[in-house]
Amino acid sequence: MPTVLRIGALRVVVYPNDHRPSHVHVIGQGGEAVFNLRCPDGPPELREGYKFNRPKLIRIRNALPTELAHLGAEWRQIHGPK
Repeated sequence: MPTVLRIGALRVVVYPNDHRPSHVHVIGQGGEAVFNLRCPDGPPELREGYKFNRPKLIRIRNALPTELAHLGAEWRQIHGPK
């Protein structure tokens, strides 16, 4: 699972054998969250969250939009254009 971005101690990953729609998994500090990217315009949307509290999920959600173009490009590189 390639790490495509780091948010502090958290890893943002795209699983090579994963499904559409484009999304990322944010992993670390004992938790995991999945955000649909909603490319190309966003904003990323929380799909699932495990063991992250609400403030942490909000901080993650707020960090992703500035990286949306990069994350979308990484998704397309791994999974193809459509």
